[in-house]
Amino acid sequence: MRIFYGVQGTGNGHITRARVMAKELYAAGMDVTFQFTGRPAEKYFDMAIFNDYRLRTGLTFNTDKGQVNYLKTARDAKPLTFIKDVSSLDLSAYDLVISDFEPVTAWAAKKQKKTVLGIGHQYAFNHKIPKAGSNPVAKKVMKYFAPADIGIGLHWHHFDQPILPPIIDTAKTPANSIKNKIIVYLPFEDQNEVIRLLSPFTRFNFHVYAPETVPSEFSHIICQPLSRDGFQKNLQDCAGIISNAGFELASESLHLGKKILAKPLHAQMEQISNAAALQQLGYGYVMNDMDPAVIERWLHDDHAVQVAYPNTARILVQWIQDGMPEMNKDFVDAVWNNVKVLKTQLR
Repeated sequence: MRIFYGVQGTGNGHITRARVMAKELYAAGMDVTFQFTGRPAEKYFDMAIFNDYRLRTGLTFNTDKGQVNYLKTARDAKPLTFIKDVSSLDLSAYDLVISDFEPVTAWAAKKQKKTVLGIGHQYAFNHKIPKAGSNPVAKKVMKYFAPADIGIGLHWHHFDQPILPPIIDTAKTPANSIKNKIIVYLPFEDQNEVIRLLSPFTRFNFHVYAPETVPSEFSHIICQPLSRDGFQKNLQDCAGIISNAGFELASESLHLGKKILAKPLHAQMEQISNAAALQQLGYGYVMNDMDPAVIERWLHDDHAVQVAYPNTARILVQWIQDGMPEMNKDFVDAVWNNVKVLKTQLR
């Protein structure tokens, strides 16, 4: 089977999910062409698993000081380039088109009357899940940004809806945590402000990752450039993460039993809704702004939640091989029956 797989490149969550899917698709003997859009070519890293992947401009969101700026997003959009990319993408040689919220692939398939399989967290928003921060613009974005004929939504809990658990590398198992080791990934925030807020907490060691690093004058705050291997190594033995409210990193952290403090992007419905879900499920702390009081309270809370998720990627690949039958309640329930939620205490 020949598959064309489009992946949204804004942030790293979609790419992380695509890495896991790539591994299972290749293992099943699939011939997959990956396409990434949403960031400059030089900003991609550790992409070897995707072989001869393609890059196009696509669409992305402009963020400024921790919130989405829709005015700048509209200003920086390149509609003529987007239309050209959609028109020039020939999908006729492929048996299946998959989009992880990637608009060029989704709209090219729609134009060529090819069925689009959407796999990703955003497609869960077609169902009754926790939602917050909605507005007319956000609703339009969710509906029209990367439309799919068949949408497979992913979330941390089923909420009695036909959605599936996160796609993560389930081969990773929880390691012994270093109680005072914290990963910080707040790429949309002012990094100098992040360092300033963390500086008083000298009993903890912070490993700060960002697309553009800034120097730290504090020995307990280590600023590092983005690196998949380095990040994953630190994630294994840290006690917790402070991050924006993206879906994929929180999913990995839950699977590894790391405590979570999420700061959602303002004016970004998905992240605000993710924060609401974390609170509703009791899976993490949330701060709407960079709040030192919340950070201090979270740092001294030794409790975390571990959620053992199944290999959703392998389940989906088998489902594709079976001809993509309707995901009925029995199928979905059988998947979620393999999810185990445990309360843990950091030592």
